[in-house]
Amino acid sequence: MATLLHLDSSVLPGSASASRTVTEAFRKAWEEEHPQGTVIYRDLSADPVPHISADGHTAAFVDPSEHTPEQAAAFARRLEFIEELERADAVLIGAPMYNFSIPSTLKAWLDNVIVVGRTAGDTPSAKGTPVTVVASRGGAYGPGTPREGYEYVQNYLGAVLKDMLGLDVEFIVPELTMAAQVPAMAELVPLAEASRAKALEDAAAKGRTLAGQFTAKAA
Repeated sequence: MATLLHLDSSVLPGSASASRTVTEAFRKAWEEEHPQGTVIYRDLSADPVPHISADGHTAAFVDPSEHTPEQAAAFARRLEFIEELERADAVLIGAPMYNFSIPSTLKAWLDNVIVVGRTAGDTPSAKGTPVTVVASRGGAYGPGTPREGYEYVQNYLGAVLKDMLGLDVEFIVPELTMAAQVPAMAELVPLAEASRAKALEDAAAKGRTLAGQFTAKAA
């Protein structure tokens, strides 16, 4: 049985969130294709992980036998997130763009799971795990757009997830999500609707494909 680690980080609940709507489509397809699998779910907005502390940070560079009680407690919490990542056969991340970057709650999770010499470095412990990132954004930031240089979600997560953690990363990008709310973007509503439809289709297809691979292996 395969395990999916599913992280959402949007501050908006349910269907009010573009990223949650798309990750839900992925997860639904995954569960339908692989009903015997396991899903570990973390809503990083409703239940934030702690920002990394001095004790949690320094503990990663000290032999566990030499941890202070404070370091031991802080690192035990980090290990909970690290081991969830290491156990996962696939990862799904909802990462909306807030002020050109990722939500601080997602950054806090990343800071906890990145440990050089374990999850990062020459032989990262979750290397090769497939990761699907739903990088929703209110405007357009793709190549050739006026705001291309302000895209710090895919650029950052690509560097961290792929280059540091060695994960196999794929992005699904529903964009122009604010078109229906911003009068100046009204003419972009058809493009926004098309982007949303494609993202939902791509997410469902990716969820089925990945789950199907694990179902086939188990047969």
